[in-house]
Amino acid sequence: MAFFLARRLLQSLGVLLVLSALIFAGIYLIGNPVDILINPEATPADRAAAMTALGLDRPLIEQYLAFLGRALQGDLGYSFVFNEPAIRLIIGRFGATLELAIVAMGIAFVIITGEIDVSVGATLGIAAAVCGSFVRDGYAAQGILAALAVGLAIGLVNAFGVAFLRVPSIIMTLGINGIVRGLVYVYTDGKWVENIPFEFKSLSLARAFGSLTWFYFAALLCMAAGHLILSKTNRGRQFAAVGDNPNGATLLGISVRGTKTLAFVLSSLFAAIGGILFVSRVGFVTPIAGDGYEMRVIAACVLGGISLSGGVGSLIGAAVGASIMASISRILVFLGLPSDYDNTITGVLLIVIVVSDAVIQSRSSEKLRKERLAARVHGASTDAKEAAK
Repeated sequence: MAFFLARRLLQSLGVLLVLSALIFAGIYLIGNPVDILINPEATPADRAAAMTALGLDRPLIEQYLAFLGRALQGDLGYSFVFNEPAIRLIIGRFGATLELAIVAMGIAFVIITGEIDVSVGATLGIAAAVCGSFVRDGYAAQGILAALAVGLAIGLVNAFGVAFLRVPSIIMTLGINGIVRGLVYVYTDGKWVENIPFEFKSLSLARAFGSLTWFYFAALLCMAAGHLILSKTNRGRQFAAVGDNPNGATLLGISVRGTKTLAFVLSSLFAAIGGILFVSRVGFVTPIAGDGYEMRVIAACVLGGISLSGGVGSLIGAAVGASIMASISRILVFLGLPSDYDNTITGVLLIVIVVSDAVIQSRSSEKLRKERLAARVHGASTDAKEAAK
């Protein structure tokens, strides 16, 4: 328990340090306009001029920077007012997080079993292309089913290569990623899938309660159901058992091949669902849709406490990690910095967290080894003393 708490604490501290560094680096690089915005004593005219200079003339951003200025000066009594337009803006900005969270929850099953799947981005792309083309031609239901069938097929191919042919998962899924990405270009003829009917695009805007959409509730339902399955059912616990010790799981009667097959199928199905959501939210599909999702969702899982060595993790952690990863680009926008740094920051976060996780696990294993050795030495000395008597 202490090991897990220490790792989570270190991960959270690393995220806070990186985000704080981003904020202060942005203030340093941008200079005077941000200095004015975070100064609570600045006049409204000065603040309006600074917002115009940065191109950030939205009320929510101004409130955020004002809050930041008060926080930096130690005045945490500032009232951050969330009016209805501000709440709608926040929820709208988290629209892109939905696909990332869905894909991250899917790949979490694979990572927990001790494998990796770098084909999820391509799977999302081809599922979105297939769904979008069917919907464009007036076959929405068939398009959704076709996208899910494509995801299922890719998951079965990955599972067959990894679980039955024993191809390393990084090699198998990397090859499938290249094949599927090429098939996207063949299927779309290198063109965008456009002219998605408004009825389908409006699904992402359908409100369930206030400003919350049905898609958010569906994502929360998937997260809750997946978490309960992983933590409360025997079948769910088998994912962690296989990831922690495949040989031990086999001795307990757990089908390692079956568990890994199910993990890869779920990963690809979740990616296909992300592709369907992508079509509804964006309204068009490019041949490079989903490109780069692999690293982002893996980083999100690691950030959410899922160990790349397998055996540890939850879907809630994957969803929280996805929200944090999606927030990086928003912070860059808040600071007026180009989004070109997004991938760089993602890579740095991934390396820092994985290295820290490896260090903590190594130290924990060494400590346990020393404790077992000390216990054996103590037991041997006790037996020797009793024999001497």
